[in-house]
Amino acid sequence: MNPAPQRYSGGAIALHWLMALGVVAALGVGLYMKNAPLAPMRMFHLFQLHKSIGVTVLALLVLRLVWRALHRPPPLPDTLGPWEQRAAHAGHVALYVLMIAVPLTGWIVVSASPLNIPTVLYGAIPWPHLPWFSTLEDKKAVEPLLKALHDTAAFVFIAVIAGHVVAALRHAIKGDVPLSRMGIAFWRNKP
Repeated sequence: MNPAPQRYSGGAIALHWLMALGVVAALGVGLYMKNAPLAPMRMFHLFQLHKSIGVTVLALLVLRLVWRALHRPPPLPDTLGPWEQRAAHAGHVALYVLMIAVPLTGWIVVSASPLNIPTVLYGAIPWPHLPWFSTLEDKKAVEPLLKALHDTAAFVFIAVIAGHVVAALRHAIKGDVPLSRMGIAFWRNKP
């Protein structure tokens, strides 16, 4: 039995929470842009911010994947049953796939846009469009499909994140997996 699960490393914890902040910010800005009536210049600036955060999330993901390759995550506690361990593994795989898919589909949308608006990260760093998508001949025909793909991936990501949070809270309340594994030290499980 493994009653006191190990914590993730400090680097893994920092990358987890930086990415969580970035993902929530990108999703929040994206939802706001989709649903709020905005003046064109306000929309332009929000799109630039949204793209900047998305590229930052992709960069943090690269660091996180390198970190994970060099620092094995702690094993899941023995208090989890086999189906719970499989579900946790599947959930983490889904999170990683979506951490790649959502910003990448956004980058594809921007690259294939008939408007051809440049991306300037945080108002200072020019960011290239993906060459193959930026040279498509009929951008107007593929743009709606690409936008729908990006939007759908984002909504699936929101659902998977919600499942991740609910599962973490459920196990913390149940007392079989403490939140302190991912750096939330104020949460104390009963002995």
